[in-house]
Amino acid sequence: MSIRSTSALTLSALFALITTAAQAQPVVAQGGVLTDAAGRTLYTFDKDQPGKSNCQGGCAQNWPAYVAEPATGAKLPSQASRFEHDGMQQWAWNGSPLYYFAGDTKPGDKMGDGKGGVWHVVKPAAGAPSGSTTMPSSY
Repeated sequence: MSIRSTSALTLSALFALITTAAQAQPVVAQGGVLTDAAGRTLYTFDKDQPGKSNCQGGCAQNWPAYVAEPATGAKLPSQASRFEHDGMQQWAWNGSPLYYFAGDTKPGDKMGDGKGGVWHVVKPAAGAPSGSTTMPSSY
């Protein structure tokens, strides 16, 4: 496979991920992992600071930020917050910015967990609501 076709496949996968993200709403899903309503896993990055993303350039291409508008009348968990990032409102869980992984190709994938020793799935604390946590709709 040529570099050109590999790049095209990567861009296609990223476009599909962003399109899916734009139509999803996050929830705490099966196995206690935070996902969007479509079942796409959300991640945190150890190199971030509370309410500040340090994932830029190529990092942001592989790890798109989770951005969303709150759903009208949504009762958000206390762990959820938003902050300004690149002109959009990125979501955080307990202050840690949230991301998708471009390498996850279908709902339930967790291929990004442990990548580089700095990327992790979000596992809400025991006792957190499961399966129906109301969070925002994505852009």
